[in-house]
Amino acid sequence: MTITISGVILAGGQAKRMGGVDKGLQMLGNTPLYQIIYQRLKSQVSTISINANRNQELYAESGLKVFSDILANFQGPLSGILSGLSHATTDYVLFVPCDCPFLPLNLAEKLKSAVENQRVLIAYAHDGQREHPTFCLISCQLLTALSDYLAKGERRMLQFMHTHGAIAVDFSEQPEAFTNVNTLDDLATIQF
Repeated sequence: MTITISGVILAGGQAKRMGGVDKGLQMLGNTPLYQIIYQRLKSQVSTISINANRNQELYAESGLKVFSDILANFQGPLSGILSGLSHATTDYVLFVPCDCPFLPLNLAEKLKSAVENQRVLIAYAHDGQREHPTFCLISCQLLTALSDYLAKGERRMLQFMHTHGAIAVDFSEQPEAFTNVNTLDDLATIQF
């Protein structure tokens, strides 16, 4: 089984722990976080778009396709994933958060291998200690199931994923790849 994959950078959150600023647009060195993510992702998938609910015109300056959540009122990462699946023209979509500047350069390769070998519809990253469900590869076949799940008021990512046979993929050889920027202090202390 050979699958096609597109990528989506999830930048649609409220960033409450960061004082409500748009996380993806925060600078690490001289580069916005979302651009760092894009640089690490671009060799892994054929096309990349951005899920953003604010400052779409600034994200669009990158030349990437930008779309907002289908659901209103910042309903969490699954809302961005639903929107990403609905915009996709590929079999699967690789989702990554906008606040992890060290994301694995082999993320797509390992998740794709797991999906193909295990014949599952969802694979996500695990660093050996913690699950990282926002680093995931999801089949577009799950669009309706996810829409129904969200319509019931559910928002728990891992519950949805496990209900649909998701597998965790081991990235314990690079746990630092999942370091994320949650606060402005985190941003100031990250060495890049």
